[in-house]
Amino acid sequence: MADSARRETADGAAPQGIASARFLAADLPARVGAAIALMAAALGAAWAGGYWFGAFWLIAALVVHWEWQNLIGGPNHGLRVLFGAAGLVVAAPLATNDSVFWAIAALLAGAVGAALTSGIKPTIRLMPGAGVLYAGAMLVSVCLLRASWPYGPYAIVWLFAVVWGTDVMAYFGGRSIGGPKLWPRLSPAKTWSGFGVGVLCGAGAGLVTAPAASSTLALFGFGLVTGVVAQGGDLFESFLKRRFGVKDSSHLIPGHGGLMDRLDGFIAAAIFVALAGAVRYGILDISAGIFQW
Repeated sequence: MADSARRETADGAAPQGIASARFLAADLPARVGAAIALMAAALGAAWAGGYWFGAFWLIAALVVHWEWQNLIGGPNHGLRVLFGAAGLVVAAPLATNDSVFWAIAALLAGAVGAALTSGIKPTIRLMPGAGVLYAGAMLVSVCLLRASWPYGPYAIVWLFAVVWGTDVMAYFGGRSIGGPKLWPRLSPAKTWSGFGVGVLCGAGAGLVTAPAASSTLALFGFGLVTGVVAQGGDLFESFLKRRFGVKDSSHLIPGHGGLMDRLDGFIAAAIFVALAGAVRYGILDISAGIFQW
């Protein structure tokens, strides 16, 4: 094995591990800079609240919808994007003002329009509409979370902490510990060790940023489940990209690929947390359902 590595180096080609390490080192400043900028913008929007918050996440949802349509390919791309964007634009202010029924109706109308005008082969005809609902579910979930009583801003910060903590520490935990792969066919780089470290650290970060909860243990457990869901969202996008033979959803973010690549875990976690909070305390009091146990 050592002889083989030496032969590759002598021939002018660095071994795969060394080449990967060099790529990561060269790419790291762009990745870190982009990540910090995105985090700062998200936290600023969460602090501002209201229509500023809705506008920020509407832009994010529009980009995710556009990237989804790019990812699946096929004809009538412009029409699909247009119908979906119309549904998202109408849904955003409705969700910000707790008009959940009409927000969902707008998303469904946009999804139906995107699907009917897609011209895509029957086996994947629902995919354009699914992209509208995917982006729209994220948009409605975060708007409801931010506006919910009585801990709306805390709920958003807690969600950020859990998802970001899970994502970052899964990366460093996996690289430091290594071991068996989580799901090699979908995501060759992910390990069980990274998964475990990430979920634990994400739940811990959630505790640090949460207001006083009636049960710290219950909130930690909820954070663990949310971290698992976030990792599932990451794997879902990996599946989608493999299904359509695409490496990145786009190249909008230096060192990261597309916005969808950055938000896949967050989208799944946001939808899960909003649904769980609504089931426990109702649509208007989602944040209470997160922190009151």
